[in-house]
Amino acid sequence: MLELAIKGGRGYWAWIAGLLAVLVLGALCYGQQLEHGLMITGQSRDVSWGFYTAQMTFLVGVAAGGVMLVLPYYLHDYKAFGKITVLGEFLAVASLVMCLLYLLIHLGQPSRALNIFLNATPSSMLFWDGNVLMTYLVMNIIIGWNVLEAERNGVAPASWVKGLVYLSIPMAFGIHTMTAFIYCGLPGRGFWMTAILAPRFLASAFAAGPALLILLCFLIRRLSDFDPGQKAIKTLAVITTYGMIANLFFLGCEVFVAFYSRIPEHMDHLKYLYVGLHGHGVLVPWMRASLLLMGVAVLLLIPPVTRNNEKILAVACLCVFVGTWIDKGLGMIAGGFIPSPMHHITEYVPTLLELMISAGITAIGLLILTVLYKITLGVKQGG
Repeated sequence: MLELAIKGGRGYWAWIAGLLAVLVLGALCYGQQLEHGLMITGQSRDVSWGFYTAQMTFLVGVAAGGVMLVLPYYLHDYKAFGKITVLGEFLAVASLVMCLLYLLIHLGQPSRALNIFLNATPSSMLFWDGNVLMTYLVMNIIIGWNVLEAERNGVAPASWVKGLVYLSIPMAFGIHTMTAFIYCGLPGRGFWMTAILAPRFLASAFAAGPALLILLCFLIRRLSDFDPGQKAIKTLAVITTYGMIANLFFLGCEVFVAFYSRIPEHMDHLKYLYVGLHGHGVLVPWMRASLLLMGVAVLLLIPPVTRNNEKILAVACLCVFVGTWIDKGLGMIAGGFIPSPMHHITEYVPTLLELMISAGITAIGLLILTVLYKITLGVKQGG
């Protein structure tokens, strides 16, 4: 089926060339990091996890969100998702590759990355997180490719594929749960040390993942003759709505507990993010924008009359995706380090080189997604 990826018009190849250019530029910037170390980033002694770790955290959620297609289709025989389940699995593949690459570039010595697997440390959450991410990636590649090949040949997938699908469902919940445990298991970080962090991560994943898939379905329908189906999109919109409501509810619970208890260790992180603290507040405009975007998304998604309007739905999904990206991709990680346990404030802003390296990782993910979706559409359109 790989031959389907090299069939495309001028626009397709221009897009591929653009991604390769960004990839090369990111690689050149990463060369600077390899030579000079993480000092080229905005990270410091007080903020040792930054933009790389934040993007990894957000993309784990995007990958986990694909289970919202797999679970109804395979467990409840929801036929409407039949056309787009493979799209969700391949979205998870691209997201997981980016997750692992963000983990790799964050290491000062990337050659030591294999130590996570070669020197097992069961007491480390990073060991478990690395293993579940890699396992879930391999599962989605095998499942997606075999299902697509069976569809191209006009036969049912092998029986063992369905068994692998059932196993992948708890793995999808596990990847984001383990990621949350990395943070909430640190007793010195009051912002993260909450039992509700894993449910909050999952809620945002089940909003952002389906929202992105809806936007991709709209884009696919515009650029090709493939129709994902109105019923599937409407159901994804409902899932996104409930996920976004749960995400905002959990955030409200965090705010209530922090300020009702009046524990400075818990209050100061939220103050820094949303109103500023001691004259510092570089993330305040971003976090307020995140709240506004997520609130607007909920208001647009709850009424069926607006949710079923595709133009409004596209705006709402964009608000969901950008709002949750700001919340997890900017505020969640930096907010856990600022202020420090000694109540010192060292603000964090990613550098240009850091952003360019991240753009290179994103280009790799988009390249993988583009190729996989091109193959998928080729099969579904009888190419």
